[in-house]
Amino acid sequence: MTQPVPFVDLKAQFRAISHEVVPRMMAVMESAGFILGHDVALFEEHFATYVGTRYCVGVESGTAALELGLRALAIGPGDEVIIPANTFIASALAVSAVGASPVLVEMDSAYLIDPELLESAVTPRTKAIMPVHLYGQAVPMDPILAFARRHGLRVIEDACQAHGARYKGGRAGSFGDVGCFSFYPGKNLGAYGDAGAVVCNDASLNDSIRLLHDLGQAKKYVHVVKGDNCRLDSLQAAVLDVKLTHLDGWNAARRNHAAAYDRLLREIGIEAPVNLHDEGHVYHLYVIEVENRDSVQAALRERGVATGVHYPIPIHLQRAYADLGLGPGSFPLTERSAARVLSLPMFPELTDDQIVCVVDALASCRPLLV
Repeated sequence: MTQPVPFVDLKAQFRAISHEVVPRMMAVMESAGFILGHDVALFEEHFATYVGTRYCVGVESGTAALELGLRALAIGPGDEVIIPANTFIASALAVSAVGASPVLVEMDSAYLIDPELLESAVTPRTKAIMPVHLYGQAVPMDPILAFARRHGLRVIEDACQAHGARYKGGRAGSFGDVGCFSFYPGKNLGAYGDAGAVVCNDASLNDSIRLLHDLGQAKKYVHVVKGDNCRLDSLQAAVLDVKLTHLDGWNAARRNHAAAYDRLLREIGIEAPVNLHDEGHVYHLYVIEVENRDSVQAALRERGVATGVHYPIPIHLQRAYADLGLGPGSFPLTERSAARVLSLPMFPELTDDQIVCVVDALASCRPLLV
């Protein structure tokens, strides 16, 4: 049996930063300022600066961030929002939550929305496009923004897997009308629970998002819109503020691990994932494709190597979205990848020995790969 290799090791990360994060958490508890307040404002300021936007509103999750972004842009019943067919279902759920309809577009070779197919997805009801920066790789935004300008569409960036990812010098989340982030614990920048954020450059949009995320309150007990309760907790903000100072270093470690995987996997005949942006990719996930994926995953598990599948059932084939009326064959590339993709262990604390163990375990599965 190979050395056990976890898919993600959050315990190792906590051990490395506990001397920083525990005092910040204790300070919140001692102050008893658990909702909004100093720590949330401080993180919002620091994260907006990091992404390269003027504003940031901390919220309870990435899904909430997407929904609030859509609501603030007045996307609602009767509207359509173009999203990639290959994405986590939360992208579609946020669209559905505001009463709009998701319109799916096939992926390209990098698993991202294919800009060449966007024109065929536009209808008179189309109001926005939601590019998803998937697996840590930024969508090439120039054609997306040009498409949006031609059709008068709003752009909601789903950057929930792309903290720090770059495209032409800008960070994911800074290009569209709003950028939406998840801080789920396993993300490149992860909280100790659910958390998220919406970033933007427009003051009125920021005001709308801030109203919506705190019960529609202009001030306490004065409710000017029908809002929601999806605020970022102070404890999570404190944790994220500490972690943010480490994010670029952690992302650099992920890129180094990806380079090692690239080299070793090619030696055993497995193709490395497409990297469009060199140093811009932050490898939230390192995703390969293999034949007989489920059998390979089981064999790796027996050898102590944990893996993931992102994602095994496309949105259009989920029972929840049967109402789209899109059966098998609607998005062949997305469906093919769903049967073949395998996410290998990827986290900043991953060691060279662990990477070798993963690749050796894959090599031992060679009869299953053909």
